Amino acid sequence: MDSKRLISFIVLSLGVLLLWQHFFPPKPAPAPVAQTQDVNSAKGAAAKPADASRLAFGQRINVSTDLVRAQIDTVGGDLRTLDLVKHGSSTDEKKPYELMTDKGGRVYVAQTGLVDPTRPDLPTHKTVFSAEKSSYVMSGDKLEVRLTAPEADGVKVAKIYEFTKGSYLIRVRYEITNAGTVPLAPTAYFRLLRDGKEPEGQTRFANTFTGPAVYSAEHKFQKVSFSDLDKNKADYAQTTQNGWVSMLQHYFLSAWVLKPLDGKSVCRDAASCHFELKAANGLYSASATVALGAIAPGATASIAMPLYAGPEDYDTLTRVAEGLELSRDYGWVHVIAAPLFWLLVKLHALVQNWGWAIVLLTIIIKGAFYPLTAASYRSMAKMKALAPRLERLKEQHGDDRMKFQQAVMEMYKVEKVNPLGGCLPILIQIPVFFALYSALLAAVELREAPWVMWIHDLARPDPFYVLPALMAITMFIQTMLNPPPTDPVQAKMAKIMPVAFSVMFFFFPAGLVLYYVVNNLLSIAQQWFVNRQIENAKKAAAQS
Repeated sequence: MDSKRLISFIVLSLGVLLLWQHFFPPKPAPAPVAQTQDVNSAKGAAAKPADASRLAFGQRINVSTDLVRAQIDTVGGDLRTLDLVKHGSSTDEKKPYELMTDKGGRVYVAQTGLVDPTRPDLPTHKTVFSAEKSSYVMSGDKLEVRLTAPEADGVKVAKIYEFTKGSYLIRVRYEITNAGTVPLAPTAYFRLLRDGKEPEGQTRFANTFTGPAVYSAEHKFQKVSFSDLDKNKADYAQTTQNGWVSMLQHYFLSAWVLKPLDGKSVCRDAASCHFELKAANGLYSASATVALGAIAPGATASIAMPLYAGPEDYDTLTRVAEGLELSRDYGWVHVIAAPLFWLLVKLHALVQNWGWAIVLLTIIIKGAFYPLTAASYRSMAKMKALAPRLERLKEQHGDDRMKFQQAVMEMYKVEKVNPLGGCLPILIQIPVFFALYSALLAAVELREAPWVMWIHDLARPDPFYVLPALMAITMFIQTMLNPPPTDPVQAKMAKIMPVAFSVMFFFFPAGLVLYYVVNNLLSIAQQWFVNRQIENAKKAAAQS
């Protein structure tokens, strides 16, 4: 394979990767039609949540724990802002990461409420609640914030937020006392409401999915784009008795969990719980509704729904709910990316540094593909040895390209050289290339993770561009090791393109560039070794 082909494959693989991520983000798998039901037609369908509309503002209740700073509004008892104090902002590392907010023209909040078609006085996200204090600071392992709704016709409702030390799981509980004279049959809704704007830190070089997703044991992970919601053609499983409903974005998510991994489902049966994703009033909502069953006069009922709002940390997600780790969306290469990241986690446990774990993972992958790449390099070496004869054939046949091509093919046949021999091993490695790219891109563990000296955050570009510069140098060296094109223009392009192409690596996260640099260094060493083997074999043959 000549340099032109090699560079074409590198450019093609990286170019397709970026274009795919930018223009064709992976779409969710369609839900089985036979098992998908409309909320309104499902037997025993619960009442629908009150429509989302422009947010109203009341008094704020400030909550501070070891992991989050939150604000709860007395209107609806909504969770209106949530800052993650252990994660720095993408624009200012000194500020906490703002996951939820209703400020600056942005909307990303968590709402809940109770509905019953026969009891419009039940508290919704529009009801004004009251609280004992306006500020809560965690001092023990648990912190509760109790909100009370105005009593309506003998029905008393309290909404309680329970924060736990060292956890991003917030337990939201309703306590409903029916002191009236008629039974209640309320449906509780738990909703995530947000605008369609890109989250902070989103770049063209990391065009990851932002939007709602649902998961159930029956239908697995399904995500829906904002554009599909706008076109009213969202396809997802709406009935469920387990799973979770979420809003995803790069590195972080929020999710209402119907069935925690270590607990029971809040759903009495499959007909009592529903997912609903919709667009309205310029906002997008992801909701779960839960029918509570009848509450007789004089009786009290409660429901507690966990809300996970935090980083997509793999270890944490696997301990919260079944399938929640799938929120780290790897797209069509999931089957390869997931085990690669699992291996990266194991390596990190060994060396306690994500940068060195990436180096070790690269060495392992390179070792696994050693026979394939060695075959590719041997093919390149043979092609390089034929370069002078190619030049002579070109001079011999001049502009008669037909005869030139025939002579070239005859030479390949006599020398038993397959021009595609260097391409096929590279093609086989492309899915792994995509998978590792996806795994590293989705890894919140690399965020604010240092490697050595000047690299303090593997999820940000190299601040001094050392790794991208090394990347350009290694690509140039690889070009020099490959057989040169016979065309002078192509030869010049072969030298310029790797350097020009490596410019984009100046904007890539340092963790990704680290992988490419190590991979290139190993490739150069392997190619040099293979070339030496071939030269030594030739010398031995000549002396015999």
